[in-house]
Amino acid sequence: MTRATPPFRADQVGSLLRSAALKAARGRRERGEISIEQLQAVEDREIEQLVRKQEAVGLQSITDGEYRRASWQTDFVQALPGIESYAGERKVKFQGVQPRQILLRVARKLGDFDSHPMIEHFKFLKAHTRQTPKMTIPSPSAVHFRQGREAVPAEVYPDMADFYRDLGETYRKVVRGFADAGCRYLQLDEVNLTYLCDPVQREGVRARGDDPDALPAAYASMINAAVSDIPRDMTITMHLCRGNFRSTFIASGGYEPVAELLFNSINVHGYFMEYDSERAGGFEPLRFVPKGKTVVLGLVTSKTGTLESKDDIKRRIDQAAKFIDLGQLCLSPQCGFASSEDGNVLAEEEQWAKLRMIVEIAEEVWGR
Repeated sequence: MTRATPPFRADQVGSLLRSAALKAARGRRERGEISIEQLQAVEDREIEQLVRKQEAVGLQSITDGEYRRASWQTDFVQALPGIESYAGERKVKFQGVQPRQILLRVARKLGDFDSHPMIEHFKFLKAHTRQTPKMTIPSPSAVHFRQGREAVPAEVYPDMADFYRDLGETYRKVVRGFADAGCRYLQLDEVNLTYLCDPVQREGVRARGDDPDALPAAYASMINAAVSDIPRDMTITMHLCRGNFRSTFIASGGYEPVAELLFNSINVHGYFMEYDSERAGGFEPLRFVPKGKTVVLGLVTSKTGTLESKDDIKRRIDQAAKFIDLGQLCLSPQCGFASSEDGNVLAEEEQWAKLRMIVEIAEEVWGR
């Protein structure tokens, strides 16, 4: 029951703890002590080493750990034509410690696209791994959800339907750009559909003038536009979580409110689903997953260094298999280990121990 194509039985979400050498180089760059080229040389070297470590623990999907990014979403989105970043106060907040207050907004009409710097990042990764290179990018909803209408000035887009259409078209071109560069495993990090399962987040959306019942369909339409021009042999997955900055979180609530739309109206091949705590709810929503789609169970937490019991993880896989065929399931951490360059609160050796254990469990459950 092994899989020759992604997502793999033992998989990963994407980001990995930044190495000490990379953190030091980023600090020197911020202080103006080294050039961009010197920083890139460090990034190249550290990513090459990171690739070797992922291969050594037995992973088939290999990422660059998002080593060239400060944030899982900001670096990508602000490089899209027509979108800018600025300093401001976040409306959607984590529990406790907060990340840098860097916000995003639309500066002009969207739809243009020539290239994106992360396509070059992918090319470097592809050239340095013998396994399947995996690229992760934020879902289109990242441009809108956290600030709502403030991110989309009315003088640029009087009609929000035009914004959703143009952003979806921009993403279509970006995704095609990755495909043309040889990418065959692309993940959209879609946290906002999960936030819309939280009553508190839904009320916040309603209070600012948006309809929490309408947003899932709007976001789904953008995702479908984004993946509408891919090669037949390209796999698109979606990652869903409830926040991950420095081991904290934003939202709580099971997937039930969006499950039917999520699994049957969005044209992706697989779903990386947070399931490492009670905040994610039960496995019952998996009953909506159609044949032919895959769910990667995020049963191993990236938030702490404590290693889970293999038997406990296997029991939870069995519980999930009551609602979806075991052959449609895989295993991964519930999120990345470093959604920002700060990283979660665990040690590098603990990160690798968890990834190694995921590979071992997958072999024991599904075979080599």
